[in-house]
Amino acid sequence: MIRLFIATAAVLGGLSVAAGAFASHALKDRLSERSLEIFETAARYQMYHALALLLVALLLSRAEVAQPLLITTGIAFISGVVLFCGSLYALSLSGIKGLGAVAPLGGVAFLVGWACLAIAAFSHKSLG
Repeated sequence: MIRLFIATAAVLGGLSVAAGAFASHALKDRLSERSLEIFETAARYQMYHALALLLVALLLSRAEVAQPLLITTGIAFISGVVLFCGSLYALSLSGIKGLGAVAPLGGVAFLVGWACLAIAAFSHKSLG
């Protein structure tokens, strides 16, 4: 899981940088100000959670045994990026308002991940 999380974090981080550059160069004149703001929010949250996933991988690498809460945290962060960021990217590019209804599911996944990380911090001796 550690390698998977590190590789996924690297890909998500790199794609976030690419999305930000794409927004500021290629999309600036093509999208409305609001759509561009939505796209940039997706890129920003993607980067935040790529870095958070990297932290989870590093914590897992320090753990003496596999930590189910940390694994759940990583899966939740990945799910959040796909659902939250993915729906915001799609919404901003397509203008289909219904896609925005998916974003709260991704937000819940992010919250689950952060809650699991907090619980793991206080539950496992190998993290202290």
